[in-house]
Amino acid sequence: MKKQLIYSILFFLLIGNSFAQQTPASKQTKAFSIEGATAHLGDGTVIDDSLIMFTDGKITFVGSAKMKIARMGTVINAKGKHVYPGFIAVNTTLGLAEINSVKATLDYDEVGTMNPHIRSLIAYNAESKLVEVMRPNGILMGQITPRGGTISGTSSIVQFDAWNWEDAAVKADDGIHMNWPSSMTRGRWWLGENPAAKLDKNYAKNINELNDYLNDAKVYLKGSKLPKNLELDALKGLFNKSQKLFIHVNGEREITDAVNFALRHQVNLVIVGGDNAHKVSDILLKNNIPVIIKRAHLVPGNDDDNYDKSYKTAMQLAKKGITITIGLGEGSQRMNDRNLPFNAGTFAAHGLDKETAVKLITLNAAKILGIDDTVGSLTVGKDATLFISKGDALDMRTNIIKDAFIQGRKLSLETHQTKLWKRYSNKYKNQ
Repeated sequence: MKKQLIYSILFFLLIGNSFAQQTPASKQTKAFSIEGATAHLGDGTVIDDSLIMFTDGKITFVGSAKMKIARMGTVINAKGKHVYPGFIAVNTTLGLAEINSVKATLDYDEVGTMNPHIRSLIAYNAESKLVEVMRPNGILMGQITPRGGTISGTSSIVQFDAWNWEDAAVKADDGIHMNWPSSMTRGRWWLGENPAAKLDKNYAKNINELNDYLNDAKVYLKGSKLPKNLELDALKGLFNKSQKLFIHVNGEREITDAVNFALRHQVNLVIVGGDNAHKVSDILLKNNIPVIIKRAHLVPGNDDDNYDKSYKTAMQLAKKGITITIGLGEGSQRMNDRNLPFNAGTFAAHGLDKETAVKLITLNAAKILGIDDTVGSLTVGKDATLFISKGDALDMRTNIIKDAFIQGRKLSLETHQTKLWKRYSNKYKNQ
């Protein structure tokens, strides 16, 4: 018993030490005017020598600093700097996991295969150290997404400066996430089977099971006197269009089948991953289906892919007119998310217009998540969720955030990492 108590104490000391001691900013009480910066509005528009003003958490003016208009509140001289809408991390497990080697801190993958009733929001840890290191790169919001199973659960959108998940929530339960079956399978080499890829004979059966599952939900939701079923009840948002269906799928055949599946059940679809989305871009464009593409810094998956396939994905889909954003959180990865602006910068270096690259992680992301009425661009009436960078925010050399605001609240950009940097940068100064 005594040994168990000691282990428990050590465990909670370890977990407690993994949480950052954040103090979220207070509600905005005074107005701000950002003057002289190059404003990247998020919709593709750029204003040189701009004036951005906001009060009570909302943007009240966006225009040229040359206009003769009274400045409001505290004036921030941002001449030579750049101002952007807050970047949005999509398809991330931020706040759902902390230390990979400590299972108790991992809360992104629930037991079972069909979990539409599992809500990622209530597991979100607003005090995660991984969450706070996003802000110094301009990433101020994220879609917190579960993993695992066939239907992983529901994601929610949060802002990255909060005491708890209730304070963090921007849009609860925005969508349900489904992992589409693969049409290919590989032999189990450890059992002596041929590891080469081959057609999966169960592919059609797996799709039929998904069709049956949604059909069962439709019957249940019609109001029949069936016992309460939490799983099927959780799917009602798909059918009344209050939620989107995010299908994680990559293959050309699989993407086509996923689109037909969504059309059959009349649900709003978003493709996540979409390695071969460029091959079926016509069907995506015809049905107005957006794509959350993977990070640019990936080795192509197929032997016959061009070496720069990953770099050019955004350009190829954007030229087709498909709405895209970037999701870096493949699997359970979380640290990739802070490189979100630099992935956008890589896409810009390989054929994508620079302001379109900014749009991927601002207004496009907001549109796909259904929150573009309040965030995603520097627009009068929208939330004052924005930041000022010393230089180009898509370039890791000049992405140096000077000030950041969420709903008008001025944030602290101090993190565990900046504290360590300051501590050790001074270590040898007097020696």
